[in-house]
Amino acid sequence: MDLPAPQSYSPETFRPLTFHDAVPRFLDGSDTPRAYLERCLATISAREPQVMAFASLNEEGAREAADASAARYKSGAPLSPIDGMPVGIKDLLETRDMPTEMGSAFYKGNRPGRDSALVQALRQAGAVIVGKTVTTELGMSHPGPTRHPFDLRRTPGGSSSGSGAVISARMLPAAIGTQVLGSVIRPASFNANWALKPTQGALNRGERQGFSQSTVGVHAGCAEDMWSVAVEIAKRVGGDPGAPGLYFTGEAPPPALKPRRLAVLETEGWPLAEPKAVAAFEKALDALRAQGVAILRRTDHPLLEALEQRVLGAMALATDVCAYESAWSVANMMAKNPAALSDSLKARFELGCSVTLPQYRMRLLQREEMRRAQAALAGEVDAFIGLPACGPAPLPGDTGGSTNRILHTTGNPIMNTASSGLGCPVVTVPRMAVEGMPLGIAITAQPHQDERAAAIARWIAEAVPPIMT
Repeated sequence: MDLPAPQSYSPETFRPLTFHDAVPRFLDGSDTPRAYLERCLATISAREPQVMAFASLNEEGAREAADASAARYKSGAPLSPIDGMPVGIKDLLETRDMPTEMGSAFYKGNRPGRDSALVQALRQAGAVIVGKTVTTELGMSHPGPTRHPFDLRRTPGGSSSGSGAVISARMLPAAIGTQVLGSVIRPASFNANWALKPTQGALNRGERQGFSQSTVGVHAGCAEDMWSVAVEIAKRVGGDPGAPGLYFTGEAPPPALKPRRLAVLETEGWPLAEPKAVAAFEKALDALRAQGVAILRRTDHPLLEALEQRVLGAMALATDVCAYESAWSVANMMAKNPAALSDSLKARFELGCSVTLPQYRMRLLQREEMRRAQAALAGEVDAFIGLPACGPAPLPGDTGGSTNRILHTTGNPIMNTASSGLGCPVVTVPRMAVEGMPLGIAITAQPHQDERAAAIARWIAEAVPPIMT
């Protein structure tokens, strides 16, 4: 089919949809959550036929929730800073009023009739659950139908394909994603999102406890909305069982914090980064140096070089760990209906079956060594800075290679596997463009320093001018 010409993205002129700045108008009566929702639904109606970011919508339920929110604002009693906020939920997470099909033919028509813990928290905070956003098959590699809102020929990334796209399409101010390898940070970079991939276990994953590296993350149009959504979830349902949950000092987003020293974290993805992406990133570093921030490279500090050495192979580590941990659930699916599963998932299953218990234990030891190497830098640098993707969103077929016959159809996650293995927080800052497509900056902090990562990211968004290459 004929597609419209791509839109050129500029970090200077693009204005995503935001929510926090609408709240004062709800309180003074000049706007309402219902009117705000209707504007979102109008945009969805106009753009969804081509972008295809939603697996399902519940417009009637959303309107009822928005009306209830409007009544609370009218009486001066909103439930939280996100009361009335329209939110999308990645279709890996259960919702009582919509299907949870997980991007898989195997789960077609699946209606569990219950809310995941974080969905319960969002509803309790007054958020308006608009729909389920498209995911790759079971959150893995096989792609869904979603297209990139700026260039419909390109992938929006995965596995949180729809969650990233609804932000760049200005359909919603926030959406929930999940990550095991790079499924929040990579699509956030591709789609000019602010996003938080929190510390491992910081936000309650509800029923999705099967992967030791999986996290729930937040996509948003601004830092304020991103942080508020995360906090309101944590306040109500905490983190994973046995985890302390997200640490925060108050409901308000942390103020911008200027770092003293930042360490560039290249990871094994650096040799695969596109030259124009590297050039844009180096300009960002120059802008930070001009503001008096010390930038450390791997040759500047032996502990940083030690960390870089430890994270080599993070991609293979993550692939083996996730394949091993998923094999037992996929085995049941293979026994019941193998025709409903993609070749990529079957390859992952074969890999998982081939990983022995001693090999899995070795991978866990490798991961622990990575984490100790990062911890050794806690007193040396305020945070880490790097690229969240090898470049802008690729075209279909530009898979970024494969790992054990598992194709990376939504872009190569190799820039993200280190931070996923480290279990530490990452925030994306949308400040760059490469050939008219978005590219973010990734701020990574020590585990449980999510608030610091968000604060430094806010400062960088102010200090670094829009960069276009």
